[in-house]
Amino acid sequence: MLFFISFLLGLLLGSFYNVVGLRVPKGESIVAPRSHCPHCKRTLTALELIPVVSYLLQKGKCRACSARISFVYPFVELSTAILFTLAPLFVGWSAEVAVSWTLISLFVIIFVSDVHYMVIPNRVLLFFTPLLLVERLWIAPLTPWWDSLLGSVVGFMILFVIAVVSKGGMGGGDIKLFALIGLALGAKLTVLAFFLSTLVGTIFGLIGMALGRVKRGEPMPFGPAIVVGTLIAYFFGETIIHVYVKVMM
Repeated sequence: MLFFISFLLGLLLGSFYNVVGLRVPKGESIVAPRSHCPHCKRTLTALELIPVVSYLLQKGKCRACSARISFVYPFVELSTAILFTLAPLFVGWSAEVAVSWTLISLFVIIFVSDVHYMVIPNRVLLFFTPLLLVERLWIAPLTPWWDSLLGSVVGFMILFVIAVVSKGGMGGGDIKLFALIGLALGAKLTVLAFFLSTLVGTIFGLIGMALGRVKRGEPMPFGPAIVVGTLIAYFFGETIIHVYVKVMM
């Protein structure tokens, strides 16, 4: 029952995070106006706002104007639900679940905003910073407790140095995001998250070029790669490090 509730919660929040990720970068309210078709501007009914289900029933099209609805909407909703459900399997039903769900929520919003606008909004980072700070220092602290603060410094400095050396090759949003990631993961896993994010970003870039979606020398959103790489490091980082050390020895 708890996993079922987690899945439903993820679906509902995923739908809301779509709105946040699309509106906050444009400086729009997340409350008004109500959800509407971006093409014909018609306000959507309750039956058209059921996560994933409405998209399938409408065959990916607006009921009024038949305009194509972006696949990103149901993808984000379903991905959030799956991640919310899997998180307790990896960390257990403990205080760490709060950190997991907070981190997933942050990443879902960033994924939406970065895919659509190549922007990681400061307002989103500022909202999640005190949440993760409270969770890591009082609700589910790392061992030692100061590893969160050290991780934040490490995460910031890694990307800041790269940005300086590459003369702007790394966005300011990415730098601030990794400072927040360090707060949640600690120093060791933050370094691993960076390497995994770089690896995932390279793979995404190669696939994009092979498909003709990405051109050499043109900027591409790094946020999705950070999301995937960091979640791998967060859930499986200790195992990855243990295997790596064992192989190297």
